[in-house]
Amino acid sequence: MPELPEVESVRAGLARYLIGRTIEAVEVLDPRPLRRQVGGPEAFVHALIGRTVRAAVRRGKLLWLPLDDDRALSAHLGMSGQILVRGVLGTASPPGVVRPRRPELGGARCAATAGGTDAIGMTGATDTAGMSAARASILVRGPSVRPRHLRVRFRLAPVEGDASGGAAVDLVDQRMLGGMHVTDLVPTADGSSGGTGSPRALLPADASRLARDLLDPALDRRAVIARMRSSRRAVKTILLDQHVVSGVGNIYADEGLWAARVHGLRPGDRLGPRVVMRLLKETAAVMERALAVGGTSFDSLYVDADGAAGYFARELAAYGRGGLECRRCGEAMRTEAIGGRSHTFCPRCQVRPRR
Repeated sequence: MPELPEVESVRAGLARYLIGRTIEAVEVLDPRPLRRQVGGPEAFVHALIGRTVRAAVRRGKLLWLPLDDDRALSAHLGMSGQILVRGVLGTASPPGVVRPRRPELGGARCAATAGGTDAIGMTGATDTAGMSAARASILVRGPSVRPRHLRVRFRLAPVEGDASGGAAVDLVDQRMLGGMHVTDLVPTADGSSGGTGSPRALLPADASRLARDLLDPALDRRAVIARMRSSRRAVKTILLDQHVVSGVGNIYADEGLWAARVHGLRPGDRLGPRVVMRLLKETAAVMERALAVGGTSFDSLYVDADGAAGYFARELAAYGRGGLECRRCGEAMRTEAIGGRSHTFCPRCQVRPRR
């Protein structure tokens, strides 16, 4: 599942491309990602047409796009969700990034538009600089024009600089565990910013119980430490609890625990405050390093808004390295299950607690 660094990479791309853009049409090819939408697909389409994106915001693994009617398009990528921007020109490639030639956007099916139901003609976008592109990576190739798992397409009102065939945003999801819906925004409980990407103290109504993440300046670390130390659960299980601290999944939990030299089975109430603080700092540091290179991509499912893969997989010290040498001491790494999730650790650096 995409975790904080991967979702933040997506958010940054959406902010770069979509702020100030107006949604002209919405095409729902598969209604299943809209299962949380009150009123169903028709209400989803009606709520978005003609709306302008004000920001792109993230808390933990949750994304939302505040709209000009003080509601928001909320999105969770689930296990395999992608939000891909197409046809927007004038985006410079990062250093060392090769933007390969891409096929043009194909004609779309019948979709709702601001003027009623009409066919969206998306052909003619032959300028390859305008298509979403992948970094020069063997891990991922750019998404096709109409990917097999395309579920929803948003057509953007044209502006100068767009590709001749227009600009669009695609929701692509293979496993269908994520989704989108339009929802109200409510004030945050602590009066601080709702999340990364906006100073407004608002967040989606159904995310009010979602904890702040480790990269959020408004996170109360003392409160998190106290809560973790009051629990008898395994510390890895606590790290994965999005109501304690959000954004951490299996990858960065293993990485943070390895960096802090803490075994994932150690109960929270048996950890000292300094140990928990070190664990939180190390986990945040790992996520910051991952974010700097676009996150962790194991296959074409984990990409940013340009369809580009991250490179942190080559730097992983724990996750997925069972049987390999510990990068710190050389001992063979081991893997076991904690709460139904795999946990890879070094038996020398991360001493397993006695039962």
